[in-house]
Amino acid sequence: MKSPPHAEYFCPCCPGVESAHPGDCPMCGMALEHHLGQAAPGPAGYTCPMHPQVKQNHPGDCPLCGMALEPVTMGAAAADAENPELRDMTRRFWIGGALALPVFALGMAHLVPGLAHAAGGTVSRWIQFLLSTPVVWWAGWPFFVRAARSIRNGHWNMFTLIAAGVGAAWTYSVVAFFLPGVFPPAARSHGGMVEVYFEAAADIIVLVLLGQVLELRARARTSGAIRALLDLAPPTALRVTAAGDVEIALAEVKAGDRLRVRPGGKIPVDGVVEEGASSVDESMLTGESLPVEKKAGDGVTGGTVNGTGGFILRADKVGADSLLARIVQLVAEAQRSRAPIQGLADRVAGIFVPAVVAVALLTFVLWYFLGPEPRLAVALVNAVAVLIIACPCALGLATPMAIMVGVGRGARAGVLVKNAEALEQLGRVHWLVVDKTGTLTEGRPRLTEVLPAAGFEATALLQAAASLERGSEHPLAAAIVRGAAERKLSLREVAGFRSVTAGGVAGQLDGQTVLVGTLSFLAAEGTAVDAALQARAEVLQADGQTVLFVARAGRAAGLLAVADPIKASTPEAIVMLHALGVKLFMTTGDNRRTAAAVARQLGLDEFEAEVDPAGKIRKVQALRQGGRGVAMAGDGINDAPALAAADVGIAMGTGTDVAMQSAGIVLVRGDLRGIAKAVRLSRATLRNIRQNLFFAFVYNVAGVPIAAGVLYPFFGVLLSPVLAAAAMSLSCVSLITNALRLRHVEL
Repeated sequence: MKSPPHAEYFCPCCPGVESAHPGDCPMCGMALEHHLGQAAPGPAGYTCPMHPQVKQNHPGDCPLCGMALEPVTMGAAAADAENPELRDMTRRFWIGGALALPVFALGMAHLVPGLAHAAGGTVSRWIQFLLSTPVVWWAGWPFFVRAARSIRNGHWNMFTLIAAGVGAAWTYSVVAFFLPGVFPPAARSHGGMVEVYFEAAADIIVLVLLGQVLELRARARTSGAIRALLDLAPPTALRVTAAGDVEIALAEVKAGDRLRVRPGGKIPVDGVVEEGASSVDESMLTGESLPVEKKAGDGVTGGTVNGTGGFILRADKVGADSLLARIVQLVAEAQRSRAPIQGLADRVAGIFVPAVVAVALLTFVLWYFLGPEPRLAVALVNAVAVLIIACPCALGLATPMAIMVGVGRGARAGVLVKNAEALEQLGRVHWLVVDKTGTLTEGRPRLTEVLPAAGFEATALLQAAASLERGSEHPLAAAIVRGAAERKLSLREVAGFRSVTAGGVAGQLDGQTVLVGTLSFLAAEGTAVDAALQARAEVLQADGQTVLFVARAGRAAGLLAVADPIKASTPEAIVMLHALGVKLFMTTGDNRRTAAAVARQLGLDEFEAEVDPAGKIRKVQALRQGGRGVAMAGDGINDAPALAAADVGIAMGTGTDVAMQSAGIVLVRGDLRGIAKAVRLSRATLRNIRQNLFFAFVYNVAGVPIAAGVLYPFFGVLLSPVLAAAAMSLSCVSLITNALRLRHVEL
C-alpha cells in the first residue's frame, strides 16, 4: 500500500491544514509555510500591519483581521504605484453612496411633517429595496467575503460583526416588506406594514466604506518615511568614460564605476572620493545639519547632497548593498515587528468579538421581552447597533500604527530601529553601558609616543610591534600600523601569530617571541616590566592615553602610547542623557588610570576598566538584576555579546557589521546624541501607544453599552445603527491620525 505523501507545508493560522506541495490555504487563503520555517516558494511580498506573521506572495486580505495586506518592502515602483485596495474601496464608496443617498432620504422622510404617509408607502419601500440591495451585496461584498473567511477559520473580526449586523438589518427588512404576515400584529403599523431598515443597512455599508477609504489613505501615510528615503537617491548618475561623461540610469551603475558629482547634486551611490573635494550634507541620513568635509580617499554615501564643490567618486556599494537600501530594508522590517505591549491588545481582541456577539444576543433578548412595541424591531435595531459600533480593529491598530510611524521618524533622524521590542524597551532604560573606544571616542586613535627601554631602539621597537598588530582588528592596532607607515617603516612577516582578547598579541619574529599588550598580558606570558617603565606608563595613562607594553625574547622592550580623541559630540550627548534620567556606565579593556581620566573628564556616573568581553556581559547582567532597564552601546566585535545581553543593544553605524547585527538599534552617524534622540523617540512612541490603547478601550467599553440601550431607562435615548457605523469607522481613523503625530515629534 502506497503511503500518503509527507505533509511538508502547513497553514500558520488554520490548524490541521497541511499539504505535500506549496500553495495557498483553502480555508483562509494564506500562503502555506514549510515545516522547517521556510515560506512557500515565491517572495512573501505582502503582510498584515496588525499580524506580521501573516505573509503571502500576492495581494489580498488578512485571514485573521480582514485588513488589506501591505507590501513587505517598498521599491521605487511600489512607492509610486496606486493602492488597488484603496482604488476599489473608493469606487465602491462613491457608487454605494450615490445609491444610498435616496434610500436615506426616503427612510428619514417620516420625520418631515406631511411626508410620513408617503415615506411608508409601497412605492417608497420598493425604491429603498431596489437601491439598497446593490449597496449591501455589491458595494459591501468584500465585507461579507472577509466575514465568511473569518467564520471559516475561527478568527472572528470586525467584518464578522459588520456582516452580521448589516445582513440582519437587510434580511429583516426584506421579510418585513414581502412577508409582513409572519410578524405579530403588535409589530405592524402603517396600514399593516412592518417597519423596514433598508436605509440603515445601506448607510452602514457606505459609512464603513468611508472608514476603509480614510484608513487606507492614513495607513499609506505611515509609509511616508520609506517613500522619503527612496526619494533620496537620484534617478540617474554621470559615468566618467574616455569619451566623456555619460548619463546612465542609477540601476546601471556597477561597483568600480567612476562617477562625477556636480555641485548641488545628489550623490548616486556609496563610494570613495578619487578626485576633488567638497562638503556633503548628510542630514537626510544622519539627522545632523552640519555639512561634512570630503576629500580624496574619504567615503561618501548615496542619497546625500553635495555642496559647492565637485568631485569624482569610485562606486563601491550599489543597489541592495548600499547604505540607503539597507536602511530602507531595516525600516520596513522594523515597521512590521511586534512590540511586547501589543500582547495586551491581542489578548483582549482575542475574546472581544465573541463577547460582542454575546452582548448583541443578550441585547436582543432583553429588548424583545422587556422593551416597548414593536419589540421585535426595537430588539433587532439595538442588537445591530451593538454589532456595528464594536471595533476590534481599534485595539489591533493601536500599537502597530504607532510603531510604523515612530520607526519612520527615527530613520529620518539617523536612528535605525531594527525591531519594535527595542523601541519599546529603550524608553524604560535607566543605565546606559558604553564602550570607550569608538563610542565615547573617535575610534581612530593615533600613535603619540614610542618609548624604548634601555638597550632597545625606538624604530626597531615600533617595527616589531606594528608587524604583529597588522594581524589584529582592534582600533589600537590600526593606530600602531598607521604610525609605522607614517614613519615609512616596512613591516615584516610574523610566524605563530595569536591574539588574546582584551590582552594583546604574540608572535615569532626572527625566531624570538614578541609580545604587545597590557601589563597583565605580559605578566601572564612570563615577562616582567621594570618599575621605571611602569612609572612612565602611569604618567601617560593619567593623561587619558592608552599604553601598550612591548616585550621581546622575554624582556620588556618599551611601550607605545596611543591617544584616541573624545568625540566632539560626546560631552553634549552625556548632558542630554543625564537630563533624560539615564546614567552612564563605561566599560573598557583599557587601563584603569586611562579609564578614570576619561570618566572624570566626561562626568560619567561609573566605570570599570580592564574588562574583557565576558566581563562586559557580567556587568550588563549585574545591572539588569537591579530591576532597571539596561542599554549597551558599542561598535566593535568584542561588544557584540554584551549588546545581545542587554535589554537594548545600540550599535554605532561606524562600527563593525557584527555589532550592528547584535543590536536592536543602529545609529547611522555613530554619535551618542543619537541615543538621546532614540530615548525621546521611544518615550514618545510609548505615550502614543498608551493613548491609542486608552482610546480604543474607552471607546469600546462605553460604545457597546450605549448601543445596547443602557441610557434608555434614564434619558429615553437609543443609538441608531447608522450613528454606530459612523462612530466605528471614525475610531480607527482617529487612532491612525494620532499615530501620525509622531512624524513631527521633536527629537
